[in-house]
Amino acid sequence: MLNAARLTRRFDGRLAVEDLSFDLPPGEIFALLGPNGAGKTTTLRMLAGLIEPTSGQVIVDGEPMSRSNASRLRGRIGFLTEAPGLWDRLTVRQNLMTYAELQGLDSPARAVDAALDLFDLHDRALEPAAQLSKGLKQRVALARTLLHHPDIVLLDEPTSGLDPGSARDVRALVLRLRDEGCAVLLSTHNLDEVERVAGRVAVLNTRLVACDSPAALRARVFGTRIRIRLVPPVGAFSDALRRAGYDDVRAEADTLSIGVARAETATPAIVTALVTAGAQICSVMSEEAPLEEVYLRLLGQEPPS
Repeated sequence: MLNAARLTRRFDGRLAVEDLSFDLPPGEIFALLGPNGAGKTTTLRMLAGLIEPTSGQVIVDGEPMSRSNASRLRGRIGFLTEAPGLWDRLTVRQNLMTYAELQGLDSPARAVDAALDLFDLHDRALEPAAQLSKGLKQRVALARTLLHHPDIVLLDEPTSGLDPGSARDVRALVLRLRDEGCAVLLSTHNLDEVERVAGRVAVLNTRLVACDSPAALRARVFGTRIRIRLVPPVGAFSDALRRAGYDDVRAEADTLSIGVARAETATPAIVTALVTAGAQICSVMSEEAPLEEVYLRLLGQEPPS
């Protein structure tokens, strides 16, 4: 549905994004991660048609975005910017009505009422935007983003300033958009949020560092490990696994951590070898490094100890 094809953007000689390519199909949540200044917001602005790339193309359903069609293609895109960008002197309803009319919606008042319902904003409809808290402004901005029912949704820090309950509601909304077939790109520093919703993750630092599912990125950085808790002592059983051909075995307290090529195929054989050696197994699970550690390693930084 949405393709970034070798996007590069310079500002007065400064390189903000270089040779960036990825695809975003319908029904997927794609997370864009990177440090401050990595080019995430610039990428979103190019994808939304707000700025032109220095080189490369944004392609929507096979149609390259250009000056002649950008306005039409933008109608298919909902873009939540990091700053809410509301008109402070206008009420919540007036903000939404203005945007609905700019979008050329057939029934702007009906669309605004539906958005106020969806985001539980009816009791704030007549308040000027300037009087709203940061969290409420974010909810209004989200309502505005989805007013025209876009099939491509770009979200820059969508839960910024929201309390835990509101953040949970936004995550549920993002998952619903995915289930309805929307293509969703999420740019955030909240790695826990990414873990909960994203199918694929791209790490950007001007250039694309890595792009894959969270599980595949973990395996790439740390390898695949199985964690088995036993009734102690465990030392003799680590030796039994090494004799069975598993060289990467770590013993700690009542747990063995074993490096494997594929957990799905290795786990039954490992369990069989341990039981044969007399081990009493309490639990078996995949060992997963936090996404934060994966992210820092990919950027060439050591995670905190």
